[in-house]
Amino acid sequence: MSRFLPLALAVAAGLLLAGCASTGGIAPQGQLRDTASLQASRALADARISDAAWPDAQWWKALGDPQLDALIDEALASAPSLDAADARVRKAQAQAGLADAARKPTLGASGQYATAQLPEGLAGEEIGGKLMHNAMLMANFALPLDIWGGKRADYRAALGQARASEVDAHAARLALAANVARGYVALAQAFDALDIAQREQARSERLHALGKQRVDAGIDNRISLRNAETLIATAKAQQHAAQQQIDALRNALAALVGQGPDRGLSIQRPQLLQAPAPALPAALPSELLGHRPDVVAARWRVEAAAQGIKSAQAKFKPSIDISALVGLAAVNFDDLFRSDSLLGFGGPAISLPIFDGGQLRNNLAARDADYDLAVADYNSTVIAGLHETTDAVQAIRALDAQATSLEQARAAAASAYELAGQRHRAGLGTQLDVLAAQKPLLQLEQQIAGVRAQRYVAAIDLNRALGGGLAVEAPAITASNPSQP
Repeated sequence: MSRFLPLALAVAAGLLLAGCASTGGIAPQGQLRDTASLQASRALADARISDAAWPDAQWWKALGDPQLDALIDEALASAPSLDAADARVRKAQAQAGLADAARKPTLGASGQYATAQLPEGLAGEEIGGKLMHNAMLMANFALPLDIWGGKRADYRAALGQARASEVDAHAARLALAANVARGYVALAQAFDALDIAQREQARSERLHALGKQRVDAGIDNRISLRNAETLIATAKAQQHAAQQQIDALRNALAALVGQGPDRGLSIQRPQLLQAPAPALPAALPSELLGHRPDVVAARWRVEAAAQGIKSAQAKFKPSIDISALVGLAAVNFDDLFRSDSLLGFGGPAISLPIFDGGQLRNNLAARDADYDLAVADYNSTVIAGLHETTDAVQAIRALDAQATSLEQARAAAASAYELAGQRHRAGLGTQLDVLAAQKPLLQLEQQIAGVRAQRYVAAIDLNRALGGGLAVEAPAITASNPSQP
């Protein structure tokens, strides 16, 4: 026992001195926001509530256009923007694998053959001036003892980051589908604008023809003729603008699906049906975690940061490793496998942090700050998600009301246009009256097309705000303090 007494005393003294590297006074400040505390019942009071109102994974099919379905499927299958997200996932998974490998024993082997000759004046006559040979075969073994769980925490932190990257890839797919749908709705609106501009040009040309007849007959002056020419030119400019918008949107959609501009030329005019009425899940906002990819990813990063704190805390404690080296060494290969060629070394090794100039404390403080940043990002993401949902619902509510009013106005304008036509056919009115009654009708149809497009976009935004129907694994929310070992 007396042989091990000096070692035991040295270890005990080291443990006492290790107290100089203390974690005292260092702790994270961030607190995870309880989603149940975010009140939205009054803002969403008029929304229809349903237990099954979370979006379907293919929510865009509710818009009822097979061409849109095919474009989104094509984008999800081949868009280059998703390749980067998938590469980040693979990198994060590899980093998690490296952290896991650091916890496991390692075994390696090596062999060496060397020759050397020392000067006789330096080494003497016995070995000097002679060519010497040396052969070695060795096996190395190392076992890290993760007594304080630091390496396990490193692995869990890397695993959390990997899972966050996986969820980010889901979020990228949701964003891509939403962008394709938004571009498709804008394309439909551009075609509507082209139709209205063409009808306005036809109306203006008819006005011009009537004005020319009246000028030739000496009934009217050329002012009305010039006004009609202005309307024709304006309508043509609107057509050019609408066509340019159609071309640009086709190109944008082709880029979103990962194809060249020629792919856009094959996109036909959208045939969207009525956007579905909005419905909200009864569990909103408490179940945003688990449905929105950005919220889930942010939560995984909080979990990873908490594990980073545990890893930093473990570095304040002694670390113990076991290593061994076994081999064969001889002057000649012929003697390598003799019993007296055996070479061996091994045993436990302990390292103790005593004085490090504040490195450990600053490392822990940085990990605490990382945790606080992750918590702040999570809280902000949850709040943003709830506000995006509320914005979409309120937009749908307002747009539906606008659409109802505009349809009433359109019905009145259509009735006035029909009456003007009847008066003209009965000889009680002029063609100019008919054309004048047509103008507000065209203007209202243009407004209705814009509101209809905004309504589609609001439906897309609501589906995205509710997570797009993606099934992603979320970590459990715990009230544990990450600063506790």
